[in-house]
Amino acid sequence: MRRLLFMVCGLLLSLSATAQQVKIPKDANRFTYWQFEYGEKTDTTVITVERVGDVITIITPKPQGKLIQGYCQTVTSVDYAADSITVTASYDDSSYYYRTGFSRSDLEWKKEGGVWQTSINSNTLIFEMDERAPVNVTPLPYYGLNKGVLRSFTRNGQLRLKLAKAEKVKKSEYSEYSEYSDNSVRLTPRELDRIMKERLVVTTRIFDHEQICWGKENDHIERERNGWPSSYMVPMDTVLHYAGGTVILKRVQLPALPPHYQHFIEVHQQSNGDAYDRTGSIFFIQTQGPVAHNFFDGVNWHPDSLPTLVGRDGQRYQGIVTDENYWAPVEVMRFFTPFGVGKFNERMKDFGIDWRNEAYYRQEITDVYRCGGDVIIGAWIGNYDAGGHLLTVDIKSYPNEYTNPERDVMGGWKPYRQVHPLFNTCNVLEMAGQNYGKLFGSDSLTVSFRIQPRIYNGDTLRSARLRYISTGHGGWGEGDEFVPKTNTIFIDGKVAFMYTPWRQDCGCYRDLNPVSGNFWNGLSSSDFSRSGWCPGTATQPVYFDLTPWADGKEHILTVAIPQGKPVEGMFSHWAVSGVLIIDY
Repeated sequence: MRRLLFMVCGLLLSLSATAQQVKIPKDANRFTYWQFEYGEKTDTTVITVERVGDVITIITPKPQGKLIQGYCQTVTSVDYAADSITVTASYDDSSYYYRTGFSRSDLEWKKEGGVWQTSINSNTLIFEMDERAPVNVTPLPYYGLNKGVLRSFTRNGQLRLKLAKAEKVKKSEYSEYSEYSDNSVRLTPRELDRIMKERLVVTTRIFDHEQICWGKENDHIERERNGWPSSYMVPMDTVLHYAGGTVILKRVQLPALPPHYQHFIEVHQQSNGDAYDRTGSIFFIQTQGPVAHNFFDGVNWHPDSLPTLVGRDGQRYQGIVTDENYWAPVEVMRFFTPFGVGKFNERMKDFGIDWRNEAYYRQEITDVYRCGGDVIIGAWIGNYDAGGHLLTVDIKSYPNEYTNPERDVMGGWKPYRQVHPLFNTCNVLEMAGQNYGKLFGSDSLTVSFRIQPRIYNGDTLRSARLRYISTGHGGWGEGDEFVPKTNTIFIDGKVAFMYTPWRQDCGCYRDLNPVSGNFWNGLSSSDFSRSGWCPGTATQPVYFDLTPWADGKEHILTVAIPQGKPVEGMFSHWAVSGVLIIDY
């Protein structure tokens, strides 16, 4: 949220004063308004309106401090005589845009005294006008050029804006905005609004229409002679293929953005030959950190090079648990491909359904973005098809303030976040020999964790959470894909949390599944409810509060799932991942 950024020099009026207390001199040519986001005491900005004859100029001054990428200065000029509105947007790179429009004439108004009321999109808008004033002034011209000076504006009963000061000044502070630049481009209001928003968003393209399929030759990175992990030698911004082409990796430098940004991952997927619903995962591998090894060792060499857990069933499970010398991958998004969207649409064109062209997944990942910086980002879709799938992945970052905060003495921002992967049984190296997460049939998954109540600079813990993703698999009638199973999380041997992953809305995504199996009764296999997923959807993480265990001591976390028994060569398994997110 935006903070109180600045105050106009000489503005002494208390926020508790009512709009009616402001006197308007006959010769007033500057009007100062307070604009409120969430009430009169928080998230407040200033709007200045200056008047010359029948023309007013509306300015929202630049915030004080280091401005974010993509910020632009906007100035709106309103000519009451011509009933015209001109908006100029200027950027620090000397690019200018402007638009010309007119006041809204399609609104239905109710008027009683100096109070005007209208409605837009089910929102009730009330404008209190001082019609006795000898001039016309409003900082909200697009609602309509009502007669007089706007004293207050209320939406749905909440005060949003009010007149704070009216005065006579000899010289305009904003005369520099009176001329348009030669770089100006005429745009429609919507075009300008789109450009202004797009330039605020920081987009990091990770994968661009990359193929994930079976049959590609594996890339390989040699270890450095001094024994450092091979992940240190991965070239930047280069797509690498592993596990026969079913895993793609790219080392990137994620933008160093302050904590007020929100981060979203966007994934576009199409079948390029594979017709089945497949498990997919987007994950982070830290290239540097406090441990000697990371998941890239298993990707680059073989899953057996990773720390291995031997279950009670006697099978080996590679790289699934973090320990003092190894970090499991941070799962960013778990998604599931639909049955053949894209490649098979034409074949099923006469089925009576308008198939979508691709599957699109979008999910907020702000909580795990703190493990950004120099990071390897991987994507996996399990398949044995030579055509496989096509994947595009972007990370988009949106600001919530106009300025960037100052860094602390350690070079970081407050609040401070730590992101620690704890476990991940999603076998992204399936096609290279990594075992499925089927240990739950005879065992449980156990990992230790420690949460410090304070850190090096004395900051106190604000919250600690477990980000948990769980999906069940076993694709026959009684397999764990189709049977709800409760996940129980123990801490230090006592039940702490219980959760049953289950999706009952899979039928909503029928138009993503052109070659899903169809049955005599009119149902499609993509319609069936499943253990935490549907073909064509991303699985939502769930969160468990670990703050009660933030005492600096080591604790033991155990995940237990009543996994079903194998049947005639078929088996159930569970893909679970857990990330510890600590905020100071």
